[in-house]
Amino acid sequence: MSLLKNLQDRSNNACELCAASQNLEIYQVPPALTAGEDGSLLACSTCVSQINNPETTDANHWRCLNDSMWSEHQAVKVLAWRMLSRLKDEGWPQDLLDMMYLEDDVLEFAKATGEGEDESEKTIHRDVNGVILEAGDSVVLIKDLKVKGSSMVAKQGTAVRNIRLDRDNEKYIEGKVGAQQIVIITDYVKKV
Repeated sequence: MSLLKNLQDRSNNACELCAASQNLEIYQVPPALTAGEDGSLLACSTCVSQINNPETTDANHWRCLNDSMWSEHQAVKVLAWRMLSRLKDEGWPQDLLDMMYLEDDVLEFAKATGEGEDESEKTIHRDVNGVILEAGDSVVLIKDLKVKGSSMVAKQGTAVRNIRLDRDNEKYIEGKVGAQQIVIITDYVKKV
């Protein structure tokens, strides 16, 4: 079966966050470390729009998380945690966060985008031009780079897709060059 069909069956053809039944689409939870059903959910266009554009977030729309945060599916729990963390200054989301329990690996996945951290605590990754990098972005190498611990040289112009950010160091990102996962310094990449 296709991913869409599996998600429709799992959710009974409703948004897994707010239960809307119109304008549904597959939403892959960033960073895309987990493919398929574990890293995706069926969401309505209203939820997807507000997830992707924090400035358009309507706190009252997300009261639906009171129900969906208890989902058995990892992607739904992760997005519920992220949205509650984004809205925690409203008051009621903090109460729901206090009740929510996530396994350590699921919590790490939920925190991977920096949602829930105070702005002063967030590590901001920037490319050579100062453009902010986010998990899942694609970058291009701007010079040849020797890969430590191997004889490999990553050539200038090589595209690195679906990057991951080092939460502790704003200068480090991870990505695959060929079949090898490497750490890259942000001073040598440009966002695509």
